[in-house]
Amino acid sequence: MRASVVRRAFAVCVAAGAMVFSVAAASGSAAGGMPAPPRLPAVRADTLAARYQANHDFIERSERAARRMGDSSRAGHLAQLASHGRTFLSFATRDDGLAVEVLGDLAHADRVVVVVPGSDTTIDTFDELGTRQAALAGGARAVRAEMRRLAPDTDVAVVGWLGYHAPRTLSRDVVTTARARAGGSQLRAFVGELKRVNPAAPVTLLCHSYGSAVCGSAVASPANAAAPMDNLAGIAVVGSPGTGLRSVSDLAVRVPVWAGRGAQDWIAGVPHTSVSVPGATIGFGTDPVSRTFGARAFDAGRGGHSDYFKPGGLAVRNLAMIGLGRGAEVSRG
Repeated sequence: MRASVVRRAFAVCVAAGAMVFSVAAASGSAAGGMPAPPRLPAVRADTLAARYQANHDFIERSERAARRMGDSSRAGHLAQLASHGRTFLSFATRDDGLAVEVLGDLAHADRVVVVVPGSDTTIDTFDELGTRQAALAGGARAVRAEMRRLAPDTDVAVVGWLGYHAPRTLSRDVVTTARARAGGSQLRAFVGELKRVNPAAPVTLLCHSYGSAVCGSAVASPANAAAPMDNLAGIAVVGSPGTGLRSVSDLAVRVPVWAGRGAQDWIAGVPHTSVSVPGATIGFGTDPVSRTFGARAFDAGRGGHSDYFKPGGLAVRNLAMIGLGRGAEVSRG
């Protein structure tokens, strides 16, 4: 989508409090023909292998069902997700689907990074969304590869977390906080699950685009005050329209918060404000790269909205450093 179109649409929504986009049609196969999801054990270190196998089998069954139903597009994506060696902690096919992929040894990792995606992420775009580095799977792989390059003696696990229903770009949901609030609750619960799996490993959230509002909701006070995520080590947001917070002082957890934006990212032109209307909040508040917000600004390079996880780029190098807890080596913006 061209930057000028996005800016105009967003501005109209904020100023008028109107929902200017129609809801995009849900993709995916008819739910009635797909297999029922497996009954999974609770997430613990000793259940990871069982969950991985159950979800792999479920993806394969779903792929065969999609082919029987004539949905070759969905079947092709599912076949790719079922490739040998891929491990999914959670998976669902209903509507746009949900998927949580683990790269590395989650139970024994020294550090864990969770990549939280933005709009248009579905199980059909999990591997390829526009350019490969913009896809959740590709971004998670790029971050882990960079972390391993920078710290070969550190055991790292990276999670590609599509644990919420991301909005479509051309929908009313993309300019409201409703999906972010629901996703924030799910992300908060997931970080708690990671603590049960590996209590010693610090967790860092890397949040792209609308995903930064999900991360903001997950750590907002007072919603999170009763369940502090004391395994959380840091948060980085890139290409953010806002986190839904006024400043880092709104966080219930006191961890380093980083913010970066590429020089050619159209998100810079989105109005960084929020307006409450009956039944919704439109907009996401303070610009995270502004001094008012109070985050640690880092150099995200010259790229655009889909370039933050590009292998070899400055942005992914800095994100990997943040994930490793090496903030002193992050190039500042």
